[in-house]
Amino acid sequence: MKKLNAVINTYNRKSHINPEIYGHFSEHLGRCIYKGIYVGEDSPIPNIGGVRKDIIEAFRQIKMPVIRWPGGCFADEYHWMDGIGPKESRKKMVNTNWGGVTEDNSFGTNEFFNFCEAVGCEPYLSVNVGSGTVEEMANWIEYITFDGVSPMAQLRRDNGREKPWKLKYLGIGNENWGCGGNMRPEYYADVYRRFQTFAKNFSGNRLFKVACGPSDSQYNWTEGLLHNINDMHANAISMHYYTLPTGDWQHKGSATEFDDKEYYQTIEHTLAIEDMIEKHGALLSIHTKQMKLIVDEWGCWYDVEPGTNPGFLYQQNTMRDAIVAAINLNIFNQHSDIVCMANIAQAVNVLQALILTEGEKMVKTPTYHVFDMFKAHQGNELVDSFVENETREGVPAISYSASMNEGRDLVITLANCMLDETYEISCDLCGYNAKEIEAQILTNDVHAHNDFTDPEKVSIAPYKATKDGDKIIVSLPPCSVVTVICHE
Repeated sequence: MKKLNAVINTYNRKSHINPEIYGHFSEHLGRCIYKGIYVGEDSPIPNIGGVRKDIIEAFRQIKMPVIRWPGGCFADEYHWMDGIGPKESRKKMVNTNWGGVTEDNSFGTNEFFNFCEAVGCEPYLSVNVGSGTVEEMANWIEYITFDGVSPMAQLRRDNGREKPWKLKYLGIGNENWGCGGNMRPEYYADVYRRFQTFAKNFSGNRLFKVACGPSDSQYNWTEGLLHNINDMHANAISMHYYTLPTGDWQHKGSATEFDDKEYYQTIEHTLAIEDMIEKHGALLSIHTKQMKLIVDEWGCWYDVEPGTNPGFLYQQNTMRDAIVAAINLNIFNQHSDIVCMANIAQAVNVLQALILTEGEKMVKTPTYHVFDMFKAHQGNELVDSFVENETREGVPAISYSASMNEGRDLVITLANCMLDETYEISCDLCGYNAKEIEAQILTNDVHAHNDFTDPEKVSIAPYKATKDGDKIIVSLPPCSVVTVICHE
């Protein structure tokens, strides 16, 4: 066992951790919506308005703050009018981006907003810029949010919803540098300015407008965009970054079969997001005073599970993914002055999913458990923290962040990224007298995962952290995530 010193200075409150940093993403892709979140009102699987009750309960458990929909690349081919009204009369479409399957539009605007209400989370709408029109977007916002007399408000009432919903987060386009239109940043900026002009606030609703930002290190996109839009046009820009173990989009690697070298490559590639956040954040600070960064697609992307549709992006989820999730969430916490929202891709059955389903069965993945352990950070103030770290296998051994809530509960989250070393962290608390300590741990072999025959193989367990004077002592086994909550 190696001993490392740490310090948490509660006097130094650095930035607010928006709950939306713990956000999610649900695209019409594979079995994320259909046979995942949505099974239909006539399903024998218990549901509320066609949405699985067990999924609603699972998302409530982690205090899901926000969910992005309907895409992704799907968003820029989605026409919302096809997904309202009687289901038997809704238009069918081909999902050209994801598997070429037929989309029957049975899950549309009403179903999505009712789902958000059931979970208690904010909707984050991604509107169609690539193949849609300004009028289409404007009508959609009016349909959702207007409480007066108008054709769109009446259409909503005809479809069974008398009062409008609230819509805060509006993403105007998705990946417009790629599947959303292959645009140049200067051209997209002009298109964005036009669309956002007609994104109106109705009936007391206030839109938080998000412009399509870069993929990973596309600093030229951020520069080109910010030369042409400002705080009057947007509240935030988005960023997408996926962790690929191999760094090769053609051969991304297996979700469950990997050696130690590939594991540490995965951690190294995950950590790269921090530099990107800092550099895009620096560009934002140069060009704007108020705009923030939203990482609205992040997570691990592997080759699909053998025998599954390659267009469905279905993959398993191991302790490696738990470590990746903990690293990302700690980074977002540490940069909560820049990052106001993040959305893991994706919520159910796709990429680094929190939940896997098969018929009536549901499995919570190791990634789900990390979100459950980290939820205590939501809405807290980031406090200054430092761990006397060491670098092994090319990566820091310990990932960490700390925050405090209004009741002065201190939340510390730690991940040991090493596969063969235990660390004892001795943490000095400055300005804090911990009278009670509670802790949880998630740990197992790095390849361990939950499946439908063994759904609890990787699960959260109570843990022990001790107090020694003004110090907190906690041991981190190899490949583990630990949360410590202190009470004064």
